[in-house]
Amino acid sequence: MGQKTVTAVTAISKIQKRAFARSSALVVIYGEELGRKFDLEEGKLNIGRSSKSDIQIDHDSVSRQHVRITVTEGQAEIEDVGSTNGTFLNDESLEGRVQLRNNDLIKVGRTVFKFIAHNNIEAAYHDEIYRLTTVDGLTQINNRRFFDEAIEREISRSRRYNRTLSLVLIDVDHFKRINDTFGHLAGDAVLKEVASAIKKRIRKEDLLARYGGEEFAVLTPEVDQKGALAMAEKVRKVVEKHEFNFDAERIPVTISCGVSTLGKKGDGAEALVQRADEKLYEAKEAGRNQVC
Repeated sequence: MGQKTVTAVTAISKIQKRAFARSSALVVIYGEELGRKFDLEEGKLNIGRSSKSDIQIDHDSVSRQHVRITVTEGQAEIEDVGSTNGTFLNDESLEGRVQLRNNDLIKVGRTVFKFIAHNNIEAAYHDEIYRLTTVDGLTQINNRRFFDEAIEREISRSRRYNRTLSLVLIDVDHFKRINDTFGHLAGDAVLKEVASAIKKRIRKEDLLARYGGEEFAVLTPEVDQKGALAMAEKVRKVVEKHEFNFDAERIPVTISCGVSTLGKKGDGAEALVQRADEKLYEAKEAGRNQVC
């Protein structure tokens, strides 16, 4: 007789007992930032094209001040604030001030939000799904999918408001050698620490993502080439001076950086990334551990 298999007994908590958001929320179910959830706290929340809006939708069909949601004692009311193209609630034109109900659909321009009432466990589900689809599992920073969406959005915003935008591509030097010498677990540990080191040296407005295997990308809105070069140099020095250890062994780690800035009007994401990649290649060809 073969060995009897025993089913492991696992204590599973009731789903209602798990922690979840208590506030109402809006979830993007169509449009840019698909799946993103916005919590609705007590008070007024403005949605519009203006960069000062609580939720900004940077599209021509959206007015600078488009729609307002007011939350009082857990109840949410919505009203259009004189937008050019109107707001639609459950496919009907929004007139006056209306109380929102669970699962209501709100259309602002090309973006559709789903309203989730407070104390609804569905909000926790949307939080987790969005996190799983936009966060890199190893480094816990934004993933490539999030970056690809963000760069298009930031370029559009830069064009609209005539603001500069820079990109820094970062590559861990001789990463294959690190894996071969110290093992893949050590390589994973290095990537996590590099991501953490970069995150501590950039602004809240900057966007950090894992771009590829050992490559990272930083989008820096409203930063020109000089500023982006200075930021990249700070990050390079931080990594160079950081002590990376795994299983009591010190691992020497450096990075190379390539910087590009949004140029002529015809520039798009592909051109911005390509120039940064070319500069990254120059840095590696020149001996690595430097910024170009």
